[in-house]
Amino acid sequence: MSGRASDLIIIPGSLWRRPQMIEALTARDIRAVFHLLRQYAGASQTQIAIACGMSQGKVSEIMKKGGRQVTTLEVFERIADGLRMPDPARMALGLAPRAISALATTGATAFTPRDALADLVPPAFLGSLDVDPDVEEGDPVHRRTFGKLAGAGVFSAILADLPSDGAPLEGVEAFAAALAGYPAINDAPSPVALSIARLDAAVAAAKRDYQNCQYSTVVNSLPALLADLRNACATHDADARLQAEALSAEAHHVAASILLKLDHEGLAWLAADRSMQASRRSQDLTIIGSSARIITHALMNGGHHGAATKTASTYAERIDHDVDQRTPDFLSVYGALLLRGAVAAAQRSDRHTAATLLDEAEAAGRELGGDYNHRWTAFGPTNVQLHRVNIALQLGDAGAAIQHARAVDLNRIPLTERKAKLLVDTSRALTQWGKHDKAYDVLLFAHQLAPEEISARPAVHRLLDDLMATAPPSIKRQLKEFTTEIGVRL
Repeated sequence: MSGRASDLIIIPGSLWRRPQMIEALTARDIRAVFHLLRQYAGASQTQIAIACGMSQGKVSEIMKKGGRQVTTLEVFERIADGLRMPDPARMALGLAPRAISALATTGATAFTPRDALADLVPPAFLGSLDVDPDVEEGDPVHRRTFGKLAGAGVFSAILADLPSDGAPLEGVEAFAAALAGYPAINDAPSPVALSIARLDAAVAAAKRDYQNCQYSTVVNSLPALLADLRNACATHDADARLQAEALSAEAHHVAASILLKLDHEGLAWLAADRSMQASRRSQDLTIIGSSARIITHALMNGGHHGAATKTASTYAERIDHDVDQRTPDFLSVYGALLLRGAVAAAQRSDRHTAATLLDEAEAAGRELGGDYNHRWTAFGPTNVQLHRVNIALQLGDAGAAIQHARAVDLNRIPLTERKAKLLVDTSRALTQWGKHDKAYDVLLFAHQLAPEEISARPAVHRLLDDLMATAPPSIKRQLKEFTTEIGVRL
C-alpha cells in the first residue's frame, strides 16, 4: 500500500541490487524505477515527487505506460540525489558517484567515519516530518528533505495525491473495475487484440508470472486482459467463442488467485464466479474442474470449509464420471481438485476426509507418472507431498508437517510459487514448534527465492507477526532488521 505524503519512504538497500532495478537504471528507465519504489518501498507518487523535487503530476506522467520519459541530465541528478541512490546505482544510471563529487568539491582526500557510515546504511529515509535524533541539525540531506515538506508545500502535495476525476485506475481498483464490467465492451475491437492466438499467449504469460511469484506484474497486466477477453467472448462465434470462454475462465482463475493472495476476498469470490461461468460456457470438462478449484479456494478463504470440501469432491466425481479419456490434462486437474478438497477438509478438522482425498490424489499422481504443470496445476507426486505438509499444519501437527517437509526434494518442485508455499508452511510449522531461529532462516531463504511472496502477502505478514511475538530477543532483532529492509511494517 502506498504511503501518505507525510510518511517516511524506507528504501531497502537490497532494492538497488535487484536485477530489475539494475536493468531499469542501466536503461535509464525512470518509469520502471518509480514502479519498483512503489512495489518494494510502498512509496506514493506524492512521496516520490517530494523526494525528487517534482510535482505529483509529473511523477504520474512518468509512471504511465507510454508516458513522459526523463531525458535530461539535470533531472537524472535530481532523482538520484533525492532518492539517495548509492554509488553503484548512480553509476548504473550513468552518473558520477557521490564519492567523486564530494572529493572534487571539497578537495578532501578521505571520508569521515560519518560519511562512510551513511553510504553503508541500507535504507534511505525520505520525506519525514519528524526530526531524526541521529541526524545532526546541520545535515544537508535532512535540511533538504524537511524543506521540501515544510509549510504550504506539504498541504498541496497531500491534496495532489488524491485521485482526480478521470485518473486511470491502478492495482486492485483496476481489478474491481474489470470484474464489474468497466469499461464497457468496445463497439469496434481490434481484430489483432482479440485474436485467439494473442489472447492465449497473454493468458499463458499471466499464468507464468503468477507461478513465478511476479505478483505485481500480474496486478498491472491482468485487468486489461480481462476486458479484452470479455470483448472476445462477445465478438467471436462457434469454436473461437468456446476457446475465448476457456481463456476467460483461466484468466479469471488467475485473478481470483492473486486477489486471495492479497486478502481481497470479496473481489476474489467475484473473479472465481466469473471463472466458473466462463468455464461452463466453454463446455470443457477440464476447464470446469479447474474453475471448481478456485471456487473451492474462495469458499475456504471465506471460512466455508464444509461447502468447500463438498464442492471439490463433487466436481472431482463429476469430471471423473463424464470424461472419456484419462489424459494428463484430466489427471492433473482431477488430482489438483482432490488436493484442494483435502485442504478444505483439514481446515474443518475432518481428518478422515482429508486423508481419503489425499490418498486419491496420490493415486492420480502415480497414474500421471511424474511432476508436471498440465493445465497450470503443478500437479504430481511431489505436489501431493507438499499438501501433506500443509494439511498436517492445518490439523495442528507441526511435528508431522516437518517430517513431511523433510521428505520433499526441493529440486523436484518446478515452480517458484510452489517452492515458496512449502517454505512458508515449513516456517509456520517451525514457529508452532518453537524453533524460531530455523523458522527465521527458512523465511530468509523464501524471500531470496520469491521476494513478493514474503513482502506482498498479508498472510505471510501475519506469520512474521507471530514469529515476532514469540521469538527470543536475538531473533526479534534480526527479524526487525529483515522486515525493515523488505518494507514490511509489523
